Amino acid sequence: MQPDISVKHLNKVYAGGFQALKDINLEIHPGEIFALLGPNGAGKTTLISIICGIVNKTSGEVRAGGYDIVKDYRKARSLIGLVPQELSTDAFETVWDAVSFSRGLFGKAPDPGHIERVLKALSLWDKRNNRIMSLSGGMKRRVMIAKALSHEPRILFLDEPTAGVDVELRRDMWEMVRKLRESGVTIILTTHYIEEAEEMADRIGVIRQGEIILVEDKTRLMTKLGKKELRLQLQQRLDRIPGELTLEPVELANDGWELIFTFDSQQEQAGVARLLRTLGDLGIEYRDLQTRESSLEEIFVGLVHE
Repeated sequence: MQPDISVKHLNKVYAGGFQALKDINLEIHPGEIFALLGPNGAGKTTLISIICGIVNKTSGEVRAGGYDIVKDYRKARSLIGLVPQELSTDAFETVWDAVSFSRGLFGKAPDPGHIERVLKALSLWDKRNNRIMSLSGGMKRRVMIAKALSHEPRILFLDEPTAGVDVELRRDMWEMVRKLRESGVTIILTTHYIEEAEEMADRIGVIRQGEIILVEDKTRLMTKLGKKELRLQLQQRLDRIPGELTLEPVELANDGWELIFTFDSQQEQAGVARLLRTLGDLGIEYRDLQTRESSLEEIFVGLVHE
C-alpha cells in the first residue's frame, strides 16, 4: 500500500548554517494516527512545515498521497489540512465566513452542509455568526481546526492542537480525531501531552536534534522499552537486602517496609516467579503487592536523554 506521507533523505539547512533536519526518512500509512514526539527545538514543526509546503527543503524528497510536494504542489497540498501551533485567525471575519473562505482557497465548490457538520462537531455552530475576535482562545483553536477540515483533507496535521485549551475541549477534540480516523483520514500530531499520544496514537516517532531516532508501533515500543515494577509491602521491616537477593534488580523503600523489583515486560513471568520463590525460601512474608508499568512519557524521557 502506498504511504500517505513519504519522506526520503530530507535535510533542512537555514541561511545561517543551522541544520534543522538531518537525513529524515519516514513513511506514514493511510488511516493511522502517527504521533511525532520530541523536545522543543527538535525539528517537529520544521518537518511538518516542509511537508505542508510552508518551508522549503534543502534536499531530499517528500510526497503526500503519492504527489511530490514541489513538482505537484497543488495536488499534494489539496490533500493536506494543517492546524498550526500558533493561533492566527481572521479577527474581523465571522466563524462561518472564515471557514467557508478556507474551503474556497482549495478550489472546492461551496458546501454549506459540510461546513455545518464541521462546526457542529467542534461545538462552534452557536458561534457561527460571531466575529472571531470576540471568541476565547479555546474557541479560536476550534476555528483553526474547522478551517483545516473545511476542504475535506485526506491527511490532517495537528501541531500541538491542545496547547493552552481546557480539558473539555481536549476531550471533544480527541473524540473528533477518532471519528476522522474511522472515516479514513490519516492524522499526524505533535503534542506535549504525552499521555494523549499514549492513548491516541497507532505509531510513535521520536525526533531529537533534527534526527529521527525511533519509529515504532506504540504497543511494541512500550513492550520493548517499558519497565514494570513489582512493589511488595512486607510483614516485617528489613534492614538490608539479603545476600540471595542482591543479584536481583531489587531495592528497599519506605524505610525497609517495601521491596521494589524492576523487570522487563518481556521477562515478566520468569523474573517474578523467581523472586517470589526466593522470598519464600528466605521466609520473607509480604501482606500486599502491586505492579505498575512504564508510561510512554517515561520511555520518551529516557530516549531523549540517552
